[in-house]
Amino acid sequence: MVAYKGADCRVMRTLFFPSNISRIPVVSFGRQSSLKAYSAKMELSITRPDDWHLHLRDGDVLNAVVPHSAHHFGRAIVMPNLKPPITTTAAAVAYREAILKSLPADSDFNPLMTLYLTDTTSPTEIKLARESQVVFGVKLYPAGATTNSQDGVTDLFGKCLPVLQEMVEHNMPLLVHGEVTNPEVDMFDREKVFIEMVLRPLVQKFPRLKVVMEHVTTMDAVKFVESCTEGSVAATVTPQHLVLNRNSLFQGGLQPHNYCLPVLKREIHRQALVSAVTSGSKRFFLGTDSAPHDRRRKECSCGCAGIYNAPVALSVYANVFEKANALDKLEAFTSFNGPEFYGLPRNNSKVKLSKTPWKVPETFSYASGDIVPMFAGEMLDWLPSPL
Repeated sequence: MVAYKGADCRVMRTLFFPSNISRIPVVSFGRQSSLKAYSAKMELSITRPDDWHLHLRDGDVLNAVVPHSAHHFGRAIVMPNLKPPITTTAAAVAYREAILKSLPADSDFNPLMTLYLTDTTSPTEIKLARESQVVFGVKLYPAGATTNSQDGVTDLFGKCLPVLQEMVEHNMPLLVHGEVTNPEVDMFDREKVFIEMVLRPLVQKFPRLKVVMEHVTTMDAVKFVESCTEGSVAATVTPQHLVLNRNSLFQGGLQPHNYCLPVLKREIHRQALVSAVTSGSKRFFLGTDSAPHDRRRKECSCGCAGIYNAPVALSVYANVFEKANALDKLEAFTSFNGPEFYGLPRNNSKVKLSKTPWKVPETFSYASGDIVPMFAGEMLDWLPSPL
């Protein structure tokens, strides 16, 4: 079973991914990016993007998926929710070495590591992480919120207080999975409730703590991030939450490859996210939340949450900005806002996005099975390639 088959697939693709394009004049966006058009073909050259929220897994899956991210992105913030989780600097360094060994020989992809916050994380570990120069954030998973989060935080404002204070001192960002896990809270309201119960009090208590609200999904999250001081609170936005709404989980039957956490939301929230990322605001930047799972673990009675979008992410983002008549703002979202927030330089290399239709593979095979990508078997309009 693969998402987006038959008539429903064609309807969804027509809604978000129109295949026809009229002739347009040559357009220049100055030093930020350049767009060329001739006949019916467009090409866009942008600074090489980074992925500020990425799951690479380990073992055979790592070997299978890391080349896809390395092909498109210069750097990536790598999530620490392995089994066992990456809770120490030493483990982060070892995981980074495993990633580097899995890269193609000619790749200069740079994995930026994170620590998995627990109730027992020590302030000393934060100091070690900063001194390592390979750890760039600490990930807050509320216990039970998503894949491999069972070891996450249960007492943020109690047991984790000394760690948060140490993070402020070392300018270490807190990367937040923003959902409550109370079973009495509706699945579609968990982000909104988290903002009011956890995130707003956190920002008020630690105004100098840098916070990234990861994979935001709602109008409420957009409004919250926009209400905070620029440079202290930011948000990553995924491809799936920009082009899919919760109908995409059920149209034509249950669609397991569209299931992720945070779960897809109403259309009004999708539109709010599109408006936010295409506005030119520095508070929002690219974070795919690409999360590979074996096909058998998605297509089962209790399927895993996660969408594998690394091979298609840049194509999807480009289409979103094109439809919003905001291609001139794409480069800031993909390539400038993230480095600025993290205090890192922009990449020196470029990528080219060509208006050239291409077909997404149905699956990617690896040693133990298959991984189904987002928009498997479908045609996308923008083809990325290195320059």
